[in-house]
Formats: sequence, C-alpha cells, structure tokens
Amino acid sequence: MAIKRTKAEKKIAYDQKLCQLLEEYTKVLIAVADNVGSKQLQEIRKGLRGDSIVLMGKNTLIRRCIKVHSEKTGNKDFLELSNLLVGNVGLIFTKGDLKEVREEVAKYKVGAPARVGLVAPVDVVVPPGNTGLDPSQTSFFQVLNIPTKINKGTVEITIPVELIKKGDKVGSSESALLAKLGIRPFSYGLVICNVYDSGSVFSPEVLDLTEEDLMDKFASGVSMVASLSLAISYPTMAAAPHMFLNAYKNVLAVALETDYSYDHADKIKEYLKVILVLQCSVRTMIS
Repeated sequence: MAIKRTKAEKKIAYDQKLCQLLEEYTKVLIAVADNVGSKQLQEIRKGLRGDSIVLMGKNTLIRRCIKVHSEKTGNKDFLELSNLLVGNVGLIFTKGDLKEVREEVAKYKVGAPARVGLVAPVDVVVPPGNTGLDPSQTSFFQVLNIPTKINKGTVEITIPVELIKKGDKVGSSESALLAKLGIRPFSYGLVICNVYDSGSVFSPEVLDLTEEDLMDKFASGVSMVASLSLAISYPTMAAAPHMFLNAYKNVLAVALETDYSYDHADKIKEYLKVILVLQCSVRTMIS
C-alpha cells in the first residue's frame, strides 16, 4: 500500500521538480488552461512526451519556487515568468521547436456544450435545416425568435440564426436549445498566451513570422531611417548611398551646364548631343 504524502512533502517534491526543470530547460510556453479537463490534459502530455513537459500548479507556489531558484543560482532570467502567472495557466517546458510545440498543443481541442453562464469564445450560429424535433417544440423556437416551419411532422429552421455573440454569456434558453439540437459550439484546449526563451518574453504571434516577413520588416525599417536621414541631412549607413548618388547628380548637373569636364560627364554630353540631333531630325521630318 502506497504511503500518502503530507502537504508539506508534496510541496517539497513539487519544488524539486520545478527547480530541476528550470535547470534543464531554457524555453517555456505559458498556456491558459480554462475549461480543460484532466483527461484532455493527460492526452496533451502524451502528445508532447519526448521533448516537452507540461507542469500545472498554483501560481503562488510556482512564483515562490522560481524566486527560491533564482536566489540559489543567481539566475534572474526566470523571474520574468512570475509576472506572466495570472489566472488559470500552466507551463510547458520544451527543448523542441517552439512553433511545432504550439501547433501540437493546438491539436488537442475538444468540443464542449454551451453551459449556462459561460462567456462565448466565438459567435454561435444555428444553421437552417431539419431539427428532428416534433411540432410541440415550436414555442421554444419562438421565444428565441428563430423562424421555423413544420416539414414532414418535424420542426425545420428556415434561415441561419446568430444565437449567441462572442463575449456574451450563455443564457438558459440558448443552452437548452443547443442541447436539444445536439450542437456543441465551443472547443477548448490549452491556449498559448506567452513565450519565454532564454530570458526573453514575447507574444506567440512572433512564432508565425517567416524569414520573408523579417526581411520585409527590416527593409521597411531601413527605408524609414534612410528617409528621415535624408530629410534632416544627417548621414547614416542607410542614407549614405542615396547621399552619394544625389551629390554625384549635382556634380554632373554642374558639369553639363559649364565647361567643366571629366570622363563620365563627357560621355553624357555626347549622348545629349546625339539626342538633340535626333530631336531636330524628327521635327524637320514632321514639318
């Protein structure tokens, strides 16, 4: 028979486990675990087994463990995690690719009924079609202003109806109707809300950026620096090529308007003479 551990022993074991994870891992995904059941969490753990570990626990206990670990090791990087422990969240420690781990976690979403009092995470639309309910249920639809008709002895919804808007609380009538229709409109799973990587914290949207996106953003930034530098005549690496080119254009313009000569200017003068001759020839032919 297994010996039941006391609360103090459980806390010590949890502290040791978390400290070990902080020693071994440098990448952590912070995930919101609202409406995620234990069975679903177990499936997620199985799916991530190998290079990732899911750790759940009380935020106060995790904060204390992180603080103690930072004091013992002198590593203050993980203190950034403490500020992110708000609400029902868990930590996913990983040695794998952050984007791939997030995508793997997103696979484990399960459908859920619309329970009374829940805040709808998405819009809920009841599709048109036969409901399979008998005509005695018509009054139930009328209360919710859902147009129906009787077709072959059953109630049929005639048009799509937006039953619940995102952010609204689910009422008893809406919950009962969706249950009668067998609709499970919501899906829940771990939702990554923040990413920690070697002391840096950023939004999970950053993981979606490709090399092309980064190059576009870098080029846009360089362009803005160059434009500002040119506007205020302040030399920078980004503006230097444009400044040299503009200066050369000015030198060339002066050479063309005066007798000043150098190789490239002489070539341009010859080109201009040819163009002028051609223009005169064309005008003569037209006249």
